[in-house]
Amino acid sequence: MSISAVLGKTVSIRSEVPSSAVSPPAPLGARVAAVPPPAYSVGSAVFLSVGPSSAVLLFMRVDVLGVAWLRIASAALIFAIWRRPWRKFLALDRNGQTLIVALGAVFAVMNACFYISIDRLPLATVAAIEFIGPIALALIGARIGRNVAAVVVAAVGVYLLTQVHFVGEPVGVAFAFANMLLFTAYIVLAHRVARRAAMGGVDGLAAAMIFGFLFVSPIGLSGAAHAFTDPIALAAGLGVGISSSVIPYVFDQLAMVRLPRATYALFVALLPATATVIGVMVLRQVPSPVELAGIALVMVGVGLHRPQSTEPARVPTASERAPVGGSPRRRPPTADAPGPPLKETA
Repeated sequence: MSISAVLGKTVSIRSEVPSSAVSPPAPLGARVAAVPPPAYSVGSAVFLSVGPSSAVLLFMRVDVLGVAWLRIASAALIFAIWRRPWRKFLALDRNGQTLIVALGAVFAVMNACFYISIDRLPLATVAAIEFIGPIALALIGARIGRNVAAVVVAAVGVYLLTQVHFVGEPVGVAFAFANMLLFTAYIVLAHRVARRAAMGGVDGLAAAMIFGFLFVSPIGLSGAAHAFTDPIALAAGLGVGISSSVIPYVFDQLAMVRLPRATYALFVALLPATATVIGVMVLRQVPSPVELAGIALVMVGVGLHRPQSTEPARVPTASERAPVGGSPRRRPPTADAPGPPLKETA
């Protein structure tokens, strides 16, 4: 028997939970900002290792430079659909446009050099050489003893990881060092893009990737032509582009906007470690005990580093500002800023 039948009328049961107790979901921007910047750096390092390991497997179906073209082309297509950055780019001043075009050129040449090097050398070795430039950036920005120690420890770890037969594969080593220089340029330019007020962050990254597609096409399009009739290669190239140039570079922008350049550069030390782990899992490139020791030292260096304090300068309050036509008012003495000595009274 129902309650309405007993009472002879319709009963309305309302929830006693106040509407204020159920909070709406936080907006996407707030949730993105709530993630600590180091988490984005770790995520970027993981994807920057997963993507290249997939690219190495794709080398069996597509030319090396063709894989570089597929990576940048697929990323540029995704960014163009997602962000549509061309109008904002045309509204930029000349310095802003030059910065984005330069970053696009770095994307094109850096990826070509990187793929040529990992075609000849182990992934972890290339990642270790790649970190030499960021170590210099981190050392330039290290102003306290703890940060200098962190850079030194990480540098020793990278040295142990860089067990390369320079004589046996000079071409691979040469392209690995060229990639290192270009990766350092990427950090400098991408950090500037992340800090720009006009078309900074992901929008600037999207425009740069489109220019990267224009720059890489003359050197990689012919190598990718075979993939146009191979659906598996096209799908794999799309996956490489998403995992190598979309997700990690977006993570980089989210980290760079809140991290000093030197701090971000040291977090790049995660690359040799993640590349070694992914190399074992995907490519069966097993590290030696010396390389494992190098990974441990790199991780210690990242843990030691502390970003510099970036507290803004104190703005005087209204009571401390000078009145019109008068002299500035003095702040009352505090414990940190003692005033004149007080006169003793009898």
